[in-house]
Amino acid sequence: MDFMKMMKQAKQMQEQMGSLQEEVAAIEVTGASGGGMVVVTLNGKGTMQSLKIDPSLAKADEVEILEDLIIAAHNDAKAKAEAAMAEKTQEMMSGLGLPAGMKLPF
Repeated sequence: MDFMKMMKQAKQMQEQMGSLQEEVAAIEVTGASGGGMVVVTLNGKGTMQSLKIDPSLAKADEVEILEDLIIAAHNDAKAKAEAAMAEKTQEMMSGLGLPAGMKLPF
């Protein structure tokens, strides 16, 4: 592979990484727990955008259950965000002709 072709591919990959990061930031994923009694929405960077709690869970003697459900809903949403990012990264890499298992530093 000649040097100029490699430089062109590196520049193309850098541009696509920038657009990938923008796409990932725009992703919105929702995680739920307790049969939908707690719902968390995150953006692609993992920042919580919203939290909905069924009013029936707002009882002083059930705070620990509520805390556990919030954590579970957050983890559910985070896993979905990570899966969406992995999928978008895979699409980008296949478009560049890179090997499927190749890890990128980001």
